[in-house]
Parts: sequence; structure tokens; C-alpha cells
Amino acid sequence: MIDPLAEVVALLQPGARFSKVVIGASPWQIRRTDSGQPFYCVILEGACRVEVDGQAPIELHAGDFLLVPAAWGVAMSSLEPPSPGMATPHAAVGDGTFRIGKQDGPTDLRMLVGHCSFDSPDAALLVSLLPTLVHVRGEHRLAMLVKLVGDESREQRPAREMVLARLLEVLLIEALRSTAGTLASPGLVRGLADARLSLAIRAMHEQPTRAWTVAHLAREAALSRSAFFDRFNRTVGIAPMAYLLTWRMALAKRLLRQNEKGIAIIAEQVGYSSASTFSVAFSRHVGLPPTRYAREHGSESTGRAESETGVRVAE
Repeated sequence: MIDPLAEVVALLQPGARFSKVVIGASPWQIRRTDSGQPFYCVILEGACRVEVDGQAPIELHAGDFLLVPAAWGVAMSSLEPPSPGMATPHAAVGDGTFRIGKQDGPTDLRMLVGHCSFDSPDAALLVSLLPTLVHVRGEHRLAMLVKLVGDESREQRPAREMVLARLLEVLLIEALRSTAGTLASPGLVRGLADARLSLAIRAMHEQPTRAWTVAHLAREAALSRSAFFDRFNRTVGIAPMAYLLTWRMALAKRLLRQNEKGIAIIAEQVGYSSASTFSVAFSRHVGLPPTRYAREHGSESTGRAESETGVRVAE
């Protein structure tokens, strides 16, 4: 059986590229502006409050994991925030650890924060299928991973950074595939957690070439057309046919980068009846015609793009 989340994660190629340990002594408050980078936070000890991109604040407690696939603004504070206008002291204390709040005395928070990366050239396209925010709490498997991350972050063992990076990569994937215990905003994670909608989503991934309509997908989910459409929009965050289009374009971009097949064959493999129809849809969605995309992003830098008639994109 096709696993839609595994397919999306495999194309995203997630990795943990940067992390730091932060210890806090209340009261404190920090704000940061990111340019749409994936942000994560693991609470190892204590608790804090976080507000992402102007959404309602969330309380994070020991064992919680927060993932924001594309963060623009993050504000974090102790549960007892500082007085308005009060500056928060912060300083590096060595070994990749930073202290915020009072610079002496006991601390009441220990967390690991950082940026992960999605190495796929299609990251922006694929991130649109994910929730804008994933908050995981109470997951036994995830709690074990958080403990391993916490233990590794405290010790100066050989290959510490390499082990931490691998553990965080597993943690990212585990968070994305968690359903029970996950407080996720609309997106693929919530769609797959819905027993009815997951049937339709899996069908789209298993048969991307099929001439799907909303009525066909509603039958897969055993729902009326209107009930399916409303439920999909509310749970996944986009319309069913928009989801299908996004997934088809992600598949098409991967095939074009491989430079191994002609446009007509690729069009057929992603559900289009002709190369010209596919070219129009691809150009509108991606902003480049498929032949140009293949030239600029293909694995064969010397690949020769031909016409839209089905001649191989690369020799």
C-alpha cells in the first residue's frame, strides 16, 4: 500500500542542520524573524510559551516537540513573562549552549532549538502539503527520542554532533507521521488521521494517472460529494483537486530533474492526456515550461531539451 506521508517526506529529504541548547531562568522573552525556514523545538526540561507567526500562544512542556515547516516569526517566553519593555539577558556559555534570562542561579528550562532543512528543490511545493505547525505531546516513541536527544546534548561524546543530527532527523520524521497526540494545523498529517479522507488521499497517491474528479474521490471516502469537499478543505487546508495538482507537479518535477524521459511520457505518468496539456498546467503552477525546468534543474547539466512532443528531454 502506498504511504502518502512517506512519499512526501522522502521527496522533502529532511535533515537537522543546526541546533543549540538553550537554558532559561525566568522571566525571559525572545523574538526571532526567519525567512520561511523550518524551525523546531524540543523541550527537555521545564516549560515555556511559544507564539508562531501571530497564531495563538502554545504552552510547551517537557517531552513536547514543535515543528514549523516554514517559520516567519517566532516569539518565546517563560510561562511568567517579563514586564513590558524589560530586556532579556542572553549569553553563550560554551559547548553550543546559550543562557537566557537571569545569568546566575538555578534555571527552570532546558530546550533544544534549531533549523532543519528540506534538501528537495521542491521544498516550497511540498511544504504546502504539510501543516503549518505540528505540536506533538504524549507520544511514547517520540518521548524516547527526546530523551536520547537530551542525553546526547548534555555529554561531550565522540561524534556528538553527528549523532545529534541523525537523532533529530528521526525525530522530525516521527513527528510528521504521528497522529494520536499530535496537535497539527490543517495539512496532510490531519488528513491521514481522518479514516475517510485517508482513503481518498491514498487513492490519489496510488493512482496519480487516473482522471480523478471530486465525485470519484468522494466515493473512495464513502462520503457525499459536498460533505467530502467541505471535510477535505477543512482538514487538509486545500481543495481536493488542488492537493492532487500539487502532488502531480511534485512528481513531474522529480521526473524532469532525472532527465530520463520525454515530456509526453512524463505527462502520462502524472495524469495528463497530452504533452501540451501538461505543459500548460506545469507552466502555470511552476512558472517555467517543463523543458526549461529540465534544462535548469536536470541531473544532466548538458541535457538537451527538445520540443514538447515527447522526444527525450536528455540524451
